Amino acid sequence: MPRLPKGMFKRGSGYYVRIRQCGRDRWIGLGSDREEADGKLRAIRRGELPPAERVTVDKVVPRWLESYIGTMRDEKCQKLAKARTCRYLIPFMGRLLLDKVTGEDLRAYRLWLERREGKDALAPQSVAHILSDARCFFNWCEDTGLVTRSPVPRKLLPRIQERPPDRLTDEEVAKLVSLPEPYGFTIRLALATGLRWGELTRAQASHVENRQLIVSKTKTGRVRRVPLSPELLEELRSRVGKLVPFAPKSSGWFATIARRLSGVERFHPHQTRHTFACRWLEKGGSLAALQQVLGHTTVVTTQRYARLTDEYVVEEAKRVHAAGQV
Repeated sequence: MPRLPKGMFKRGSGYYVRIRQCGRDRWIGLGSDREEADGKLRAIRRGELPPAERVTVDKVVPRWLESYIGTMRDEKCQKLAKARTCRYLIPFMGRLLLDKVTGEDLRAYRLWLERREGKDALAPQSVAHILSDARCFFNWCEDTGLVTRSPVPRKLLPRIQERPPDRLTDEEVAKLVSLPEPYGFTIRLALATGLRWGELTRAQASHVENRQLIVSKTKTGRVRRVPLSPELLEELRSRVGKLVPFAPKSSGWFATIARRLSGVERFHPHQTRHTFACRWLEKGGSLAALQQVLGHTTVVTTQRYARLTDEYVVEEAKRVHAAGQV
């Protein structure tokens, strides 16, 4: 790798130069691209010194949403990022000068989010998502040279208490799968494949090949193949076109219908994914195979989705004790 020009240095993924201005040292971000950084450094040495940034946070957010979020996230996540930013980040610190935002400002932002009450109260997981977007925004500002350093402090995001998988009981499953068509079939398909709602509504009969369902347009962008049971294959044999005729209906709409028809008041379609994962492990399936079926990038995510129930652990302990192995 060629040596950096004199006066230029690298911190993380960005390039910087330090100059003396107004009686104090000032770091100027040159961006993360080497050629662009060289050009900016030459401009500074020609006397084209960039003025101190006087731009506010709300003026930069649209550029971040367009150039970074618009290219790095899918359509759903783009909408979520825009909604979180417009509803929380801009109202709280939109008028602050970008280069004057400090770690204390971001800690105050976290407290403001956590102390919201009533209908505006936020769950810890929601707070974590909002703060994660703020961290992404300021890190992008550093990478693009808008600020010399990201002001995000360490351990800004709250620690989320682990929750057990939100699975359905056998009694609840029996009520849901017995619903009239096409609701009952949709739930049977979800319980047998572990598909997300969006994947369910995009699945077609033509996607079934070699006793597997080919799932494309996934959350991770990877095509995966989900094995199908003989019972489900038999049920799919007479179907054509879309397997679930509810697109573009939301999962919330389907949950409302299913709750009313089944009487399972806590039902939500994503519970079928948790239930599928738990049953897979309880029947002796491997964690590695489950990771591939669910389409998780890391096995850590699979472990979080598929914790064994306390009841299953107790029964397993009884079996081990009865065998005299402990």
